[in-house]
Amino acid sequence: MRTSTVVMLGLMAMGPWACSRDADKPAAPPKLFATGAEEPRRGAPPAPAPVFTHLTVKARGATTELERTPEGWRLLSPVEAKADAYVMEALLKQLSSAKFKATVNASPSEADLKKYGLTSPTFTVTARAWLPDANGEGAEDPSRQRTVTLVGGDENPFDGSVYVRREGDAAVYAADGAVRYALDKGPFELRDKAFLGQLDLASLQSMEVTAKNNAYVLMREPDGMSWRVEKPTQTRANAPMLKGTLMRLAEQQALSFPQDTAATREALGLDTPVVDARFVAVSGEPIRIRMAQVTRDGEPVVHVLREQGTRSTLAQVEARTLTLLDVDIQELRDRRVLVFQRDAVRRLEFHPGGQAAPVVVTRGAGNSDAWQVEGPGGGRALPFRMVKVLAQLEGLRTARFVEAKVERWEPYGITAASQRVVLRDADGRELARLWVGNAVPGMAQIRYARGSGPDLVMVYLSQLANIPTRAADFLEPPPADPDGGAPAP
Repeated sequence: MRTSTVVMLGLMAMGPWACSRDADKPAAPPKLFATGAEEPRRGAPPAPAPVFTHLTVKARGATTELERTPEGWRLLSPVEAKADAYVMEALLKQLSSAKFKATVNASPSEADLKKYGLTSPTFTVTARAWLPDANGEGAEDPSRQRTVTLVGGDENPFDGSVYVRREGDAAVYAADGAVRYALDKGPFELRDKAFLGQLDLASLQSMEVTAKNNAYVLMREPDGMSWRVEKPTQTRANAPMLKGTLMRLAEQQALSFPQDTAATREALGLDTPVVDARFVAVSGEPIRIRMAQVTRDGEPVVHVLREQGTRSTLAQVEARTLTLLDVDIQELRDRRVLVFQRDAVRRLEFHPGGQAAPVVVTRGAGNSDAWQVEGPGGGRALPFRMVKVLAQLEGLRTARFVEAKVERWEPYGITAASQRVVLRDADGRELARLWVGNAVPGMAQIRYARGSGPDLVMVYLSQLANIPTRAADFLEPPPADPDGGAPAP
């Protein structure tokens, strides 16, 4: 009892001292972007982050103005361009959540500011934002508007932190090195390097390309999905290949953005480009892309000029960009042997060749997966077998184009007696037809063939090996005789 009394008296005596110790503790370092809002109590949901609307970044000897738009952040000056989404994400994250590590000097002198590199700052960022209320609103409320200017100086070599000062606050703070990395950005770092914009095949109507080795014109078909080559010859175009080519082109990153002037264009050879391409969109102004190459210090240097209406962008890119559109007719051509919509097929006729009767397989009405083999020895066809056959026919690809617009097919073994497959729709209209001809001389594993197009092509024998020729190829085999066919006793 005596001991408890002593302890209680001691705690009562220490109370004022302990309170004074807590009062003497320095306050936690403030956030970079001070909003004046109270910190939420422990356990309470976090306060909504400020919504930044405008930034002025002075760094790397230039001033960059940026603004948030419904489509994302954009540079307003020194050029008008889309901002780099990843760079902006890192910058805004530091502004909205980073805190100073410590207070370095609460009342610095001019000599101190010079020592910290703050009389001639490395970077200055002025950020404007608004604070959402509990409902996420308040963008137009003047009382919720905030503007903060941060000035960054030298790096502390001891721990990599950076000296920072805030406008209206005399103190010098230390901020983590990540703050400097995110905020110390010039126009090039802040700008989106993928400058060519979206070149989506689905949004284009035509393409005309003149390159070093090849020139071609492509047009969208009336169905809105397929493409055709108009020049140098008329044929179906390889749409997946075109889509991939445009994606690779649009993904090219600028290595630099030279000033776009008439003198610069002439010096870089863009008045006589190596590649000159024109893309006509379904809607909107056409896009023209020119590429040229010069030699510097014995190395090729490639520049691309993108023009659309009154807007233009000049950029240096990797040398390989020069070859992306320089593709020949063999790459441009559709390599599918047969072109048809699988769901439209309701009847297949498999002609084994010679005078043999065809094997006919028909599909039930609607979207039924029930297939029936017609004729003697027929019956219900195995659904998985039909799926496999249609996939095989749809997947046939040309090994090589031989001749366009053939006048005489007989020398290649393509006649009325050839092995062939005919695909028809519900009304009996022909959707596609495959003719299989002779073996290519000196190439036993390759056959001449004729498909949906007018060209003579070559097809690997392995692609044709499993095309059915008998009704039994579609049917489930009969069950084995349990007694092995032994005579009855």
